[in-house]
Amino acid sequence: MSGKADPRTAGEGTTSRARLDRGRGALGPALELVHTGRAPTRAVLTAELGVTRATAGAVAAELEALGLIRVDARPTAAAGSQGRPSHRLAVAEDGPVALAAQVHADGFRAALVGLGGRIVATAPGCGTVAADPAKVLGSVVETGAELLRATGRRCVGAGLAVPSAVAEPDGLALNPLHLAWPVGAPVRRIFAECVRAAGITGPAFAANDVNLAALAEHRHGAGRGARDLLCVATGHRGVGGALVLDGRLHTGSSGLALEVGHLTVNPEGRPCHCGSRGCLDVEADPLALLVEAGRTPGPEVSLLRQADDLVRHHYADPTVRAAAEALIDRLGLGLAGLVNILNPDRIILGGLHRTLLDADPDRLRAVVADRSLWGQSGGVPILSCTLDHNSLVGAAELAWQPVLDDPLTALTEPA
Repeated sequence: MSGKADPRTAGEGTTSRARLDRGRGALGPALELVHTGRAPTRAVLTAELGVTRATAGAVAAELEALGLIRVDARPTAAAGSQGRPSHRLAVAEDGPVALAAQVHADGFRAALVGLGGRIVATAPGCGTVAADPAKVLGSVVETGAELLRATGRRCVGAGLAVPSAVAEPDGLALNPLHLAWPVGAPVRRIFAECVRAAGITGPAFAANDVNLAALAEHRHGAGRGARDLLCVATGHRGVGGALVLDGRLHTGSSGLALEVGHLTVNPEGRPCHCGSRGCLDVEADPLALLVEAGRTPGPEVSLLRQADDLVRHHYADPTVRAAAEALIDRLGLGLAGLVNILNPDRIILGGLHRTLLDADPDRLRAVVADRSLWGQSGGVPILSCTLDHNSLVGAAELAWQPVLDDPLTALTEPA
């Protein structure tokens, strides 16, 4: 047999290899499009990727073979549409999951989260947080490991949301003000060790809870489609903020950007844990509302639940309404300052702030418009976060990111 390649088949082999290379390079972008709901059909996937229909089909087939997405076997045309019907794409309901964990002032929770930001399973939250980070994180990881054993799902990694700025590159919790943890606790290292000890494979990550809420809302919720998204939220204690620029979290040079809780909104206000006075952190969180309304917090349920219930069910009470309006005005003042500095195209509010916005949207928007230059000129949309447990979903996004970057490598190489 001659050692020369047949010129009639050599070109075909080169073309096939080129198509395969292009397809592999498109796996990550394609998966992210399906993951975020931006490619509901193979036709849309083809257009978004800028590839041929054949390449898009091969990419979708590879992602399906990896157990990440499902492709409808029978393409259907939308009502009133023309042309060839397209295969619908969706994340695989029985596909892999990420372990997501969240620690807050009133306890912790673990969940399994699939692609598309869908919570597959969650465990009842624990109501106490010990002063030892290793003890707390060991408990929350073991809770997650039990969920994995019960569901039998493959795990791609783990993510942790904490109520503290997390300094990069070492993953240190620099200000766990509402936890009894030591300043600078190496939460990422501890979490990763707990994950390994529980026999869970895949990388482990940790980040600030509001940063992760913003990431989740930008990909799957009220922030979808925003270019410059500002998220401000109060959970169980304190106030946090996050900024998504061009689809990426803005965390600053070392992960500490957007500590909005320490904006002064009431110079004669309550002393803050940071040493200042009248910060958003102590003037616009659940405890502040309860104190303003003259209510003594009880131990039965979380502060967030008590404050939410007060606004939702007793807003007609003049004392409660006055307390809520005071918080709305302070929050609006802080938001106006952020609008002047950041010029976002959308603001989303979470936790108690979402409840306050729902209770009196006109008042909050009026305060922001009155106090901000850009608010007066056109108005910045202010919306409620739409995802339940968005910090958990965001924690899962950290674990899913290596798969979104390179599905083939992440799922086929040994952990």
